[in-house]
Amino acid sequence: MELPGWTSELRMAVLSDLHIGSPHVGIDKLRRIVEKTNAENPAVIVLLGDFVIGGPGGRGVRGGSFVEPERIAAELKNLHAPLGVFAVLGNHDWWYDGHRVGRTLTEAGITVLENQAIHLGNRFWLGGIADYWTRLPDIAGTLAQVVGDDPVVLITHNPDLFPEIPPRVSLTLAGHTHGGQVQLPVVGTLITPSQRGYIGGEYVEQGRHLFVTTGIGTSIVPVRLGVPPEIVILTIAPAR
Repeated sequence: MELPGWTSELRMAVLSDLHIGSPHVGIDKLRRIVEKTNAENPAVIVLLGDFVIGGPGGRGVRGGSFVEPERIAAELKNLHAPLGVFAVLGNHDWWYDGHRVGRTLTEAGITVLENQAIHLGNRFWLGGIADYWTRLPDIAGTLAQVVGDDPVVLITHNPDLFPEIPPRVSLTLAGHTHGGQVQLPVVGTLITPSQRGYIGGEYVEQGRHLFVTTGIGTSIVPVRLGVPPEIVILTIAPAR
């Protein structure tokens, strides 16, 4: 992605909607995801929420088997990047116990950002915005923590925040949608959780950039058709 205001190339890994415990996405697969991500040698790794499937007996996925967040964090602890590993929480994490999920990630060495911004490598600012459905997103408060002219990347779980993001932000990253999980020829996407039509991939609106990853796991119905799970590696470069 070529972004205005960007000064040097950066390689970033983006993971979202792991939903560990959903059918076909257990601890063994998470271990492979971590290995594949590390093998790409990203400078920074961001995790965009929905680590769990909602909790035992809660809002999860049919046929799923709940996995404790401590077990998930123990595998994510093996992610490595020179500039660090950062996370925001998603609606399923909060429907279960967001404080517990956040604590286990923090104890695993992953920085959890909720309406917070941090300066990375004297190159850019990374801000994490609270989940749109379950928390109180504070875009203005997060950007008030930014000092100087270095570019800003915001990470959040739900892309429906994007119309509220100001031009000061070079790039917004989100997940949540799963790409609709099912895309049929001719018909297209049947259902997407985005109320504003963000399904997956890159969106540019009035010069502002959004990238939505379709994620890895499943929610409610354990099916992906035409929307394969993905580990996203973004190479961010200056606009030409």
